[in-house]
Formats: sequence, structure tokens, C-alpha cells
Amino acid sequence: MTYSVEKTEDEWKATLSAEEYRVLRQAGTERPFSHSYETDETKAVYECRACGSELFRSDTKFDAHCGWPAFYAPLAEDRVEYIEDRSFGSVRTEVRCANCGSHLGHMFQGEGFPTPTDQRYCINGIALRQRPD
Repeated sequence: MTYSVEKTEDEWKATLSAEEYRVLRQAGTERPFSHSYETDETKAVYECRACGSELFRSDTKFDAHCGWPAFYAPLAEDRVEYIEDRSFGSVRTEVRCANCGSHLGHMFQGEGFPTPTDQRYCINGIALRQRPD
């Protein structure tokens, strides 16, 4: 896929920390409960740490007690892309930034959370940058 923001691997490595690179560019996962965004109640827009694209808003964020920031919807459907992920012996939906292709986390549905969409976008906190409203 072609993205609006394209960089070489060396350019990504120069702009991201080693852990950011591992999560965003190599589809890694940060340790659960390791990022403050999970429970942070700041009214904010959450941007892709790699390219700055606006992805989520705090008014769709909820505490799923899962160890990572959880949202029930992206800012707009064209802000993220979905990829079937068959790693770890199951089928999941990977969520990537539609602007630069960086891995954000996964989306799960039908878990019974009392949200308008019954979806949980389980997003690595390190993949986001918070911009207060």
C-alpha cells in the first residue's frame, strides 16, 4: 500500500526511539499497564506518534481495564486501516495509521462493553501522542 508519509527504515529509526520503532514499524506491543494514556482523563486528540495524523479523541476513550488505551471508534474511518492478523493462532484485526502505515494496535468487537459501537480499539500508548484540546 502507498501512504502519504513514506520514509526509509533508516529515516524511521532516526525519528523514533528504539521502542517506538519496534511497536510502530515492526508491529510490536508494549507491556500492558506501562503507559499513562490508559487511564489519563485529559480532554485531547490522540495523534500517530510517527506522522502526527489525528486518529482518536478522548470522548471515545474508555477504561477497558485491558492494560492499553481503549477507544470505541477512530476520529474518522479514513484515519485507520484494518488488516487481518492471524498471528498467535487466532484471527484479530490489526489497526494501522492510514497516513503512514504504522502499527497502532488491534480492534476487537462483540466483547460486551457498554459503548455505542461494541468495539474496542486496543492501542499501544507509545504509538500515540496526546494533544490537549
